[in-house]
Amino acid sequence: MKRFDCMTALAARLKDELVILSLGGSVDEWYNAAPHMRTASLFQQQLGCVTPQAFGLAAGLPHRRVVSLDTDGGMMFNLGILATLGNEQPKNLFVVVWDNECYQSIGGPPTHTAFGRVDIAAIARGCGVDNAFTARTVEEFDAHCQAGLSADVPYLVVAKVAGSVQPDIRRKHSDGREDKYIFVRHVEASESVVIMGPSEHN
Repeated sequence: MKRFDCMTALAARLKDELVILSLGGSVDEWYNAAPHMRTASLFQQQLGCVTPQAFGLAAGLPHRRVVSLDTDGGMMFNLGILATLGNEQPKNLFVVVWDNECYQSIGGPPTHTAFGRVDIAAIARGCGVDNAFTARTVEEFDAHCQAGLSADVPYLVVAKVAGSVQPDIRRKHSDGREDKYIFVRHVEASESVVIMGPSEHN
């Protein structure tokens, strides 16, 4: 199945959630699949940091649903986060792992999941994330989105997706620094809090 089709299905279910996502082709795909979520999405987080950052946000804003759009490569960089989720049991965190079995952004060398032995959902269950599943069709994925976005326990779905990026889509034009400020200002406005005060000029 195609990642973009999965993103389109997920985006149709989102309204006021906060989204953290990784580097690579998924950035431009999410920018196009979920235009109404652009200010609520923190783009271009480093490998190994996506789900940890989403967990921190979920812990800090327990009344908000947080969605982590991670990757197989990124999750393999920091499997310890699964143990943290198992122990802490955040009630408002939905984790998606886009598993295309390769490091797409650096030319496509295989990740550990490409060899038929490594099962990220099984690792998550072994860490205490009981609701961890693998989806191989858009219909399965969408059903897990519905369940995961309403669950009161951590919920993880590994989406087995093709390695190719959706062709002919609009490129996201902002850089990582601008993305950070856009996201922070969105959180400030939606939560009526001040996270980063105005710049001071000497």
